[in-house]
Amino acid sequence: MFHLSDFLIYCFITAYTPGANNLLSMSNAARLGFRRSFRFNLGILAGFSVVMTVCTVCSTTLYTLLPRLKLTMQFFGAAYMLYLAWKVLKSPVNPSTDSSKEASFLSGMILQFANPKIYIYAVTAMTLYILPVYHSTGAIIGFTILLALIGASGSFVWALCGSVFCKYLARHAKGVNLMMAVLLVYCAAALFVQ
Repeated sequence: MFHLSDFLIYCFITAYTPGANNLLSMSNAARLGFRRSFRFNLGILAGFSVVMTVCTVCSTTLYTLLPRLKLTMQFFGAAYMLYLAWKVLKSPVNPSTDSSKEASFLSGMILQFANPKIYIYAVTAMTLYILPVYHSTGAIIGFTILLALIGASGSFVWALCGSVFCKYLARHAKGVNLMMAVLLVYCAAALFVQ
């Protein structure tokens, strides 16, 4: 059975917590403005889509060839979610504003190939939420697109909010981090409840 709420909680927390994409997007927008940093965010979306497609193909192939992998992936996925919850709970919200970085499409795209967070996001979402329930090519393609859009949306939102979002998080960082950490722990526990 597909647990839509658990899936969406996992996707949005992973997409909207601080990471390379989000912090660089916010930094670029704060430094250059949203319009001038928009190319960088489009690069993130393009790179995210490519990486998501590759991870989907690999996950689907492994899941099909090794059905026993599901329990192992559940444990690794739950462990990753608990690790992410710990990191979110302990993370300060202090983005750097390195003015030497160029907000280009290519730099945003290339960043995705060196960003381990999105690989883990893709493989975890596919093997734990989607592949156990959906087997048709159309559904898998649809979820791949949805995962890419949700994942990349975090960088657009962080860029849009720029310094305003940074100031809000700085004032309420502990509460926001605690809430996201608790939701990630819930997602990890929900993997084992059928």
